[in-house]
Amino acid sequence: MEVQEISETNSVANQFISQLRDTSIQSDRMRFRRNIERLGEIMAYELSKELEYEKKEITTPLGKSHVYLPKNELVICSILRAGLPLHQGILNYFDDAENSFISAYRHHPDNDENFEILVEYLASPSLEGKTLILADPMLATGRSFSNVLKALEPMGTPEKIHLVSVIGSDEGVEYLKTVFPKDSKLWISTIDHELDKNGYIVPGLGDAGDLCYGNKLQH
Repeated sequence: MEVQEISETNSVANQFISQLRDTSIQSDRMRFRRNIERLGEIMAYELSKELEYEKKEITTPLGKSHVYLPKNELVICSILRAGLPLHQGILNYFDDAENSFISAYRHHPDNDENFEILVEYLASPSLEGKTLILADPMLATGRSFSNVLKALEPMGTPEKIHLVSVIGSDEGVEYLKTVFPKDSKLWISTIDHELDKNGYIVPGLGDAGDLCYGNKLQH
């Protein structure tokens, strides 16, 4: 699996990443959601360079123009709930894409640091022969992405898989390389080097879902 880390090249994306991390700014939920959305737009633009294109003729008021337009059938699949603003950012650039939504969350059966990833909801079109874009802002252990991939198997086999994330860990990235097809590609804003004993990215940014939409009750 190829990995494209956006922060390796200096750009305005670094400003949005820094605001997501900054405790003095991230409490503004609207800005937090918008910054994730903007990073989704940036990564969608970069991803668009690797799609297949075909020549189309366009009629203007004064004549004919020829332009190369994407021909891939895209399906954007986001992991609820933190994936919603990232999903919207990608959809802003791929407005003809089909959409898929899936739940994947950490379940702590013994109320300690040990957890399992549960998938309980899926709404998806067929993925057969299409280009699948999986979106989740946080790539910690990588188990959410891998469980979602398994849950999507009945929907068909995509021609190509792209993963989009905001912040990940080295461990999570290396794990994905073992479970996703070799020709898959990960687009990620930045990668941190540490996971704590609870499986959270350090320095990371905290719980993206709570920062987007408010604290939730644990169950």
